[in-house]
Amino acid sequence: MSEAERFPYHRSLAPMMWVLAGLMAVETAVLHLLVALWQPWLALLLSVMSIAAFLWLVALIRSFRARPVEIRDGVLLWRCGWLRSISVPLDRIAGLRTSWDRTLVRDRQTANLALIAWPNIMIDLDGPLPMGRRTVTRLAHRLDDRAAFVAALAPHLREAASTNSEAMAHHLSS
Repeated sequence: MSEAERFPYHRSLAPMMWVLAGLMAVETAVLHLLVALWQPWLALLLSVMSIAAFLWLVALIRSFRARPVEIRDGVLLWRCGWLRSISVPLDRIAGLRTSWDRTLVRDRQTANLALIAWPNIMIDLDGPLPMGRRTVTRLAHRLDDRAAFVAALAPHLREAASTNSEAMAHHLSS
């Protein structure tokens, strides 16, 4: 088993998610006070549900640091904390983008794990990849060090391109 190359994203995503958590806490307090004037039992129920949602969000934010994007054993693990993890064999990666049109990020065939941030890296896949009830052909994310990821993935892209070229040349010669 080879050493994993890790690419964190918590410095890019966590601050905005903490702002969301703060807004959620303020909204919960205001909602509790307003509903308590009308129905105290309903205010208690809403508060319990809001606290559970807040704790879930805090756990998600904390998981960003523990579960970075990784390249290990010929596989790219494209993660967003414990919320989502997509495993892609490196030979299924067709290309890498550092700029793109806005509509590409919002396209249904793009798995955008940057959540509420704008992605800074996009990977094109060689063929569709099943993800739940849909298939994706692109993966997007907001990595802390995009340049390090591009440098780490570049040799794998060259290997895949040369393997594909050799297979194509063999196919054409036969």
